[in-house]
Amino acid sequence: MAAEEDVFQRARGRTLTAFRQGTRNSSGGLHVPAGSILCPAARRAGPRRGAESSDEYQWKGPFYFIQGADPQFGLIKAWAVGNTGSGDDEWGEEIKLTEQAVQAINKLNPKPKFFVLCGDLIHGMPGTQWRKDQEQDLKSVLKNTDQDIPLVFVSGNHDIGNTPTRETIDNYCKSWGDDYFSFWVGGVFFLVLNSQLYFDSSKCPELKQAQDAWLNGQLAAARKHKCKHVIVFQHIPLFLRDPDEDHDYFNLEKSVRHEIMEKFHKAGVKAVFSGHYHRNAGGCYRGLEMVVSSAIGCQLGEDKHGLRVVLVTDEKIVHRYYSLDELSSQGLEKEMMDMLAKEN
Repeated sequence: MAAEEDVFQRARGRTLTAFRQGTRNSSGGLHVPAGSILCPAARRAGPRRGAESSDEYQWKGPFYFIQGADPQFGLIKAWAVGNTGSGDDEWGEEIKLTEQAVQAINKLNPKPKFFVLCGDLIHGMPGTQWRKDQEQDLKSVLKNTDQDIPLVFVSGNHDIGNTPTRETIDNYCKSWGDDYFSFWVGGVFFLVLNSQLYFDSSKCPELKQAQDAWLNGQLAAARKHKCKHVIVFQHIPLFLRDPDEDHDYFNLEKSVRHEIMEKFHKAGVKAVFSGHYHRNAGGCYRGLEMVVSSAIGCQLGEDKHGLRVVLVTDEKIVHRYYSLDELSSQGLEKEMMDMLAKEN
């Protein structure tokens, strides 16, 4: 098993150190494209487990990853008793569900490139009674993920607070790594964003400004280097079904949403994957697909506890939501396996 620090602290220096983010230039040296920010440790490091090649900027054929959202240890009990503020003192059911998710992922063959959790890792808000215990129990489950399947973490509102502060974000980063960062896998450029800064940054406006400046640079680099696809992960959806729908708790305010959507459209972003809604939903905006995945943990609709399998091909991004029972017992469906094998 990889060291626990490696498992949970791979997002550093605004990149993901699970994959070597460099290519070989014509003289054999390591070349890092402009706009890609690497920490010194990442520059020095060789290929990590989970990376099949030191050259993740190059397209090498179809691959897939697993997206999960909202394990949110504590919410099932809190929702059942009608006390989401302090009723989260039990989370045994979430432990079993997340264990089932990890076991299902570990059985998959071929292995996914990575497993991304799109926020609300635990239910306890910053400063609440059960937060530390929930976090420890979640890490105890997740560290059993196959060491060749890197974990990618996205911050949610329960992880940093509905109105985050520098302190709550710093505390999240100490536990789970950077709150926003980018990385390349197999010729595809991935961006992880802190969507809470777009929901309410009133207590840390300078941090929103920093993310905005960083994001603009990353999108400019994506345009310049003509990556195969650009994919974004964030907790709060831009919208649930309609780009012009009214703003509520489960989406971003309309003017903020449209500014981001236009920015993504111009940069060629193909898809945004999120959670937060505890139901499956989604829609499109000018070729940009908004994918909203239901929860590993508490369900607020008719969906089952599950995970989304996302297959990336040369031309498109194909995805399907599997219940945990279905993925555990059957694995990937034949159509997805055929698409994976087509060019590999």
